[in-house]
Amino acid sequence: MWDTYPRYEYPLAAAQLSFAMIGMGATLTVADFGKVLRVPRGVAVGVAVQLLLIPALAVAVSRAFDLAAGLAVGLVLVAAVPGGSMSNVFTYFARGNIALSIVLTAVTTIACLVTTPIVLRLLVGRSLPAEVDMPEGQVSFEIGCFLLGPLALGMLAGAWLPAHRTTIARWGTRASVLCILLIAAGSVAAGRVDAAGHGVRALLAMFTFAFLALQVGLWSSGLARLARPDRIAIGTETTIRNTNLGLLIKASLFPAVPGVVDPIGDAALFIVLLYGGFAFLVMIPALVWLRRP
Repeated sequence: MWDTYPRYEYPLAAAQLSFAMIGMGATLTVADFGKVLRVPRGVAVGVAVQLLLIPALAVAVSRAFDLAAGLAVGLVLVAAVPGGSMSNVFTYFARGNIALSIVLTAVTTIACLVTTPIVLRLLVGRSLPAEVDMPEGQVSFEIGCFLLGPLALGMLAGAWLPAHRTTIARWGTRASVLCILLIAAGSVAAGRVDAAGHGVRALLAMFTFAFLALQVGLWSSGLARLARPDRIAIGTETTIRNTNLGLLIKASLFPAVPGVVDPIGDAALFIVLLYGGFAFLVMIPALVWLRRP
């Protein structure tokens, strides 16, 4: 049964991202984007940190832990995608600036149409085998189709059915999680995810990146003299990544082929699948610390 899984990896990756973006879009309104005018400095700092410092951090951690090419590609891929929608939830519980968090998620999600292919080309191009090309146009097209399109669809659905925003968001998230579980189960059953084979070093690298991403977000926004709620929003946004998009880009760059071993693609998948868990490990205890008066 699972031998045929590679044929369905890309459709599953596209579906899980689309469902997640519909759910996120249902919680957004056009007015949320207007909030950028209220917190322009916070948005500017948050976007700069996400687009410049976080990818550089991923490269530094990869080199510090001497990660293999596939693992390094996976970590940079996580850093190249925008913040995830769960960052808004963590920002709320940490008593951060919810409006800034929502705006940062939306702005970086739209910006990634241009920035993600560029970051990947600059930072992981040399780590890829000669036969693997970095199709910037294809990556941008897929981001537009499966991320921005469903995001707009979710916003329209929320606007037409305002009383059902929460329901749409809930079911979109549930459908996305189901697809991710199928991807994880299929990858493991097909022998494409080998946790033992990557060793403890890869796990420590993911935890270190998540921990330092939070610190970079907090300290850089602190240097910019932003208010504490703004710093919390930016720190949370830099830690929680949109791994839904990461899974789609991985499936696009390294399509699974039945019977063909792909060390780089499988290692990148390992990082993208597991990073969310390490981000949660960092953020849950951080909530206690960030909630201090």
